[in-house]
Amino acid sequence: MPRLSLLLAWLLAPAAPLAAQAPAPSSDAAASTITAADVAGRISVIADDSMLGRDTPSRGLDQTAHYVAHQFRSFGLKPGGENGTWFQRYPITRRRLDLDGSRIVFRARNVSDTATFDRAASYSQGVVPERPVSGPTVLVGGQVSPDDVERMQLRGRIVLYAPDFSRDIPLNAVQVGRAIRLAGPKAIVIVSNLDSAAFTARVPRRAPARTGIDLRLDSPVVVEVSEAALPDVLRAAGVDLAEVRSARRPVLRELPGLGVRVEMKDSVLSRLTAPNTIGILRGTDPTLRDEYLVFSAHMDHVGITPGQTDSINNGADDDASGTAGVIELAEAFSRPGARPKRSLVFMTVSGEEKGLWGSRFFSEHPTVPLDRIVANFNIDMIGRNWPDTIVAIGKEHSDLGATLERVNAAHPELGMTAIDDRWPEERFYFRSDHYNFARKGVPILFFFNGVHEDYHQPSDELEKIDAEKESRILRLLYYLGREVANAPARPRWNPESRAEIVEEPGVP
Repeated sequence: MPRLSLLLAWLLAPAAPLAAQAPAPSSDAAASTITAADVAGRISVIADDSMLGRDTPSRGLDQTAHYVAHQFRSFGLKPGGENGTWFQRYPITRRRLDLDGSRIVFRARNVSDTATFDRAASYSQGVVPERPVSGPTVLVGGQVSPDDVERMQLRGRIVLYAPDFSRDIPLNAVQVGRAIRLAGPKAIVIVSNLDSAAFTARVPRRAPARTGIDLRLDSPVVVEVSEAALPDVLRAAGVDLAEVRSARRPVLRELPGLGVRVEMKDSVLSRLTAPNTIGILRGTDPTLRDEYLVFSAHMDHVGITPGQTDSINNGADDDASGTAGVIELAEAFSRPGARPKRSLVFMTVSGEEKGLWGSRFFSEHPTVPLDRIVANFNIDMIGRNWPDTIVAIGKEHSDLGATLERVNAAHPELGMTAIDDRWPEERFYFRSDHYNFARKGVPILFFFNGVHEDYHQPSDELEKIDAEKESRILRLLYYLGREVANAPARPRWNPESRAEIVEEPGVP
């Protein structure tokens, strides 16, 4: 059957009513519904040429989202998106900074210096303010830690952050930057000590178009300014940044004599949306059904690469394999007798390849209470490489690692061993959708086979998928999901990992 015909057959086939299905006498019977043939069949739909590489946003991505929703509906799941639908659509905006209308003005006593965005200032991230931003200025620098930042009152202020670009980046630099951002300042102005020529070379002559998601949050704008543009005003304010950078202690102090005003103008070039697809299987326990275990995978890929004979990046492994896996798990858990005590959320997100867009939006605007999500099992690229091994990233960060090892040992018939992260230097923990759950306080495990020579290439095709191996991984995930979803207590973080990873206080 041609692949497009297969897609239509999947979409148009009537859903078999659950009552008509033979009852499953045990969880093993439900797990046995996860087969290599089903895995291959579903990947053949998701990775079909008609999906055009599932770029975010695109028609092919929307087709994939509707295919997933149809499968969820056929299993008897309930819609878990917005307004009673299967979908959570998030806004994607294309913008361009108006360089001529943007500047940062520094004043101290009777002295002022202006950094313009065509020469001495550059935009880094965050929400470009609609109106000029100013407020009390706080200097941050030296050997500062996240704990130091958390003790400083930064909300509603302008942070002047002075790292030393002439030295190696400190190991805690990401955590410090995150702590500053989460403290709620109006703006973060990074003062760079690169020489003026090196800094100017980094400033675009024409602002590039920026495409990103609108999180509907008051995220502080982050800009970078060349110190060489501010000699007079820093001297007038009594600020010696060389001394600050060389300090062997944290430097956090008010600068009442220095005023900073950030003036930026942004043009909106286009507005689009993209989908996450979400289905929910309600749990059986009257109390625990209000808690959720989330199975996730990203359904998007990288679209079309023009100029090649085969230009469509079908992404059979990345991540049609994970998307098919979420569908297979939804089918298994929906079988009679397999529904666990806690509720299950089956989610296929989009925009992962763009920077974890869909999962980031869900983590900021969840369709179920975030503090009721007990764990997230994320699945990305599980159809290639070794036939008897799957990497489970994140085992060391919570007691989910011990639970996985116990479940794995109880099912030797699967011939599948979950092992620790083989590539810690690649920091995969921070590079797929589970991270947006983890940073909000949800314990995670990330099941991942690693990359290969066909990664992000048109050659990542169905024919190279080991569907039998993937089916065994998914059965392991089914048994693990039953264990966690039926356990009396929810999974627990290791305290050291929680302190390092979790951004939001107050989430269990």
